[in-house]
Amino acid sequence: MDKTNKESWIEADIVSLQAAMESGALSAAACVRWYLERIERLNPKLKAVLEVNPDAIAVAEALDAERLERGSRGPLHGIPILLKDNIDTGDRMHTSAGSLALAEHFAGMDSAVAEQLRAAGAVFLGKANMTEWANFMSGTMLSGYSSRGGLTLNPYGPGELFVGGSSSGSGAAVAANLCAAAIGTETSGSIISPSSQNGLVGLKPTIGLVSRRGIIPIAHSQDSAGPMARTVRDAAILLGAMTAADPADAAMQEKGRKAYADYTPFLDANGLQGARIGIPRHYYQGLDDARAMIIERAIALCKDRGAIIVDPVSMPCESAKWDWDVMRFEFKKGLNDYLAQAGPGASVRTLDELIAFNEQNREVALKYGQDTLIWSNETSGTLSEPVYAESLRLNRELARNQGIDHAIRAYRLDALLFLGNEEGLDVSARAGYPVITVPGGYAETGIIAEDGCTTKGPQGITFVGTAYSEPVLLRLAYAYEQASLHRLAPADPD
Repeated sequence: MDKTNKESWIEADIVSLQAAMESGALSAAACVRWYLERIERLNPKLKAVLEVNPDAIAVAEALDAERLERGSRGPLHGIPILLKDNIDTGDRMHTSAGSLALAEHFAGMDSAVAEQLRAAGAVFLGKANMTEWANFMSGTMLSGYSSRGGLTLNPYGPGELFVGGSSSGSGAAVAANLCAAAIGTETSGSIISPSSQNGLVGLKPTIGLVSRRGIIPIAHSQDSAGPMARTVRDAAILLGAMTAADPADAAMQEKGRKAYADYTPFLDANGLQGARIGIPRHYYQGLDDARAMIIERAIALCKDRGAIIVDPVSMPCESAKWDWDVMRFEFKKGLNDYLAQAGPGASVRTLDELIAFNEQNREVALKYGQDTLIWSNETSGTLSEPVYAESLRLNRELARNQGIDHAIRAYRLDALLFLGNEEGLDVSARAGYPVITVPGGYAETGIIAEDGCTTKGPQGITFVGTAYSEPVLLRLAYAYEQASLHRLAPADPD
């Protein structure tokens, strides 16, 4: 890496940045300043970053001094990253989920994720914009929009291409090189969708692998934070820094949890050799020609690299009638619990108060309404309703026993293969199982959606597995990435 040519830092990965810092060719402070300059120049157009960390340079300088005095903490020492705006940080940055009601809210302490990343030496550049309340506010809200931050745009085609949601700012920022990497959160598709649409690697971990403490929730049975990066190796590095057990998160105490502090040993360029990959054709039916061609090329590449392609694969859950009651009921309980413990500056302490605040400030807070918030607020907030318990039971039965686990067992698979964040990915979300997407190519044509954007643009190739199969998924994704090298940086927006 040429420290005299800062444009050579475009697309720099964590490994190369760390090597430059270790050699003395680059300091963390200089790296942070470079990213902050890009944010200042490009973010007014993209609206990917909601706010920058006023202490980022000082933190980086302290980490530079620590490196000289005591050595590096590890691969994330001095690496500048962004956090989605629903992840608590106990510093001078706000945590608002994109809402004006929490625009002045400061969390009292770090979330478990922020705490672990900070301990690993990461520098928090700022908070990334997101679809407000993780897109659980209104049925008509555009992905990437928040009343606090405006509409995030896809850097590959601002205003034309779909940006994905709800970790939209994290996706656009990493794609446009406004940070080295970012952390998003997902309930159903919110990491995978923007990663796919922005030419990134995104990983949604198994529920229970990464602590949910200190993250503004939608549904505790499906929520997880996860890495969004430009390479599979970077995603593996970030994941390993976030898996420490947290006694405050009950899901991390469940039997069968398998966690590693380092996932990079699982990366294997020949990892597709002998792997059994299932092709769930049922979920390809809605693809237009351009996107269908991309998934077919991916299947052919996997086969050429030695994978055993099992085509087609079917699952009993394909004909299921899904409902959204789990998210509806869990949102009110989870949000009320979070708001009751919120730090200073929170204008609301319950979902009731949030709805009232939005109504009182409707000209700025309710561009798309709040029908989803009202729908959730009709529940008791206690999770005592039989309809909730039955919906949760059915989700797990269908998505696991009649879905992913059925396919893995019946066809003896290592993983299932999907395009981007298509319909079938909701099955993995309901199961609480891991998903990884990796750049798969660029669709030159697409379908115009209701928001005026088109489905053309970057497309991800997505591998789905069973519980705690992150090592397998990372191996497959890395082998696919190294064989295809589809990641291309977007041009800087005008």
